Amino acid sequence: MFKNADFVIVATPTDYDPDKQFFNTDSVESVIAEAARLAPQAAIIIKSTVPIGFTVRMRRAYPALSIIFSPEFLREGQALYDNLYPSRIIIGDALEAGDVAKTFAALLLQGVRKKDVSVLYMPPTEAEAVKLFANTYLALRVSYFNELDTFAELRGLDAKSIIDGVCLDPRVGAYYNNPSFGYGGYCLPKDTKQMMANYQGIPNNIIKAIVASNETRKAHVANMILSKKPQTVGIYKLAMKANSDNARSSAILNIIERLKEAGIDVIIFDPAIQEQTMSGCQVAQDFCSFQERADLIIANRISDELKPYSNKVYTRDIFQDN
Repeated sequence: MFKNADFVIVATPTDYDPDKQFFNTDSVESVIAEAARLAPQAAIIIKSTVPIGFTVRMRRAYPALSIIFSPEFLREGQALYDNLYPSRIIIGDALEAGDVAKTFAALLLQGVRKKDVSVLYMPPTEAEAVKLFANTYLALRVSYFNELDTFAELRGLDAKSIIDGVCLDPRVGAYYNNPSFGYGGYCLPKDTKQMMANYQGIPNNIIKAIVASNETRKAHVANMILSKKPQTVGIYKLAMKANSDNARSSAILNIIERLKEAGIDVIIFDPAIQEQTMSGCQVAQDFCSFQERADLIIANRISDELKPYSNKVYTRDIFQDN
């Protein structure tokens, strides 16, 4: 399928391997090897998130290939929009763009609707760092407002008032500030751990604290639920965000484990789940029976159907926004 291709786009998934404490890049390397065999004339464009230094390592392994790293910056549930209206286009080839890099950037620009998109050319290692540092900063912001919320909850303060006051400072901004049970999804959990791995041997405090903060937040949420002494806890959807079916690395999964270890009966309501059980919990087939059985409902993000039962809903969703 690579024959006669000018560009081979590699967008296979990479995940953090807890045993190796590094990304598993086997799928990316497999595609590059196949492209080298079938289409040595093609430029290889890596879109997968990879460890810092990966592209240079592949260039050394395949010196005859043109290998470029061009990261994606797509929000969950907003991927099409973010492709059409990108925040920026980054081409990781060299500090001064070559013909192949310029051609690929022009192809990307042909497909967007946004005017005057910033295109940055840089070496591939710097481009890899942009991707991981960007996602790590987003995780930092999530963790910051979650810790603010933890403080407010335990001190009996109004978290919304504090967040509103803090975020009116234009240097902070009123965005990406809604408390949650912790960050999850496709990118932030694995990317923060990979960032921490890339920092091995480099002094740091903030990077490792971001990963630790997320675990602390999940433990706090579980403790707050247990403090209410429920017999049956209902989990309202596993996905991290509203209008999403992505439950990958969802914070609620870890919270479920903690509740079950404490002997709590846990049931799940999630229309995206077809199975009868999930994570060792029974899956309720309809919302009515779910809310009747649960004496406490846990929701990372609130919805209209939960509002009539707000007296038994535990959430930290302040702004009803992802």
